[in-house]
Amino acid sequence: MRSPGSLKQEFLKKWIMGFQRCSSSKKSMSVLDRKKAIKLSADIAMASARKGTTCWSRALIASASKDGSDKHLVEQILGPESERLILMKKFSTGALVCSKRIRSKKILKRSCGIRRTRKCAPQAALASSIAKRLVRKRTQVLKSLIPGGEFMNEVSLIEETLDYIISLRAQVDVMRSLAIASELVNHN
Repeated sequence: MRSPGSLKQEFLKKWIMGFQRCSSSKKSMSVLDRKKAIKLSADIAMASARKGTTCWSRALIASASKDGSDKHLVEQILGPESERLILMKKFSTGALVCSKRIRSKKILKRSCGIRRTRKCAPQAALASSIAKRLVRKRTQVLKSLIPGGEFMNEVSLIEETLDYIISLRAQVDVMRSLAIASELVNHN
C-alpha cells in the first residue's frame, strides 16, 4: 500500500484535472450540476489514484461509466487510462471474487465440520446463533457501503473497507486543506 502523502498528491492532481475538464466542457453550470461534477470528479480522482488495484475503485469507475452523461465526464477525467480501468472492472472482478468465494466456502465447510463434533449447551448455541445473525447483518450493511461490496466475501470486504477508509481519509484531508487555503486567500 502506498503512503498517505503520495495518495493525497495523486488524488489532488487528478481532482484538479477533473475540475479543469469539467469547467472547460460546460461554461455555465447550475449549482446542482456543479455539486454533481465536484462529487463525481472527487470519486473518480480517488478511484483513479488507486489505479484500479482495488475492487472498490473499479466499481466506482464502472458505476460512474454506466450513466450516459457521466460516462463522458469520467472519460475526460481519467483521460487515456479510462478504457483500461473500465475494462479491468469487467474482466478481473468476476474471476477474483469467484476464486475467493470457493476458497472461503472450503474453509467454512471445514470449520463447520469441526464444530459439529462438539456438543454445546442450549444457551451457548442460542448466543452463538444471535452473534452469527448480528455479524451477518453488519456484514450486509458494510457490503452496501463499500462500492462493489456486494460481490465480495468477508475477508475481501474487510481488506477493501480498510483501503477505502484510508482513501476517504486522504480525500477529506485534501478537501479540508483546500478549504483552509481558500479561506486564507479570501481573507487577504
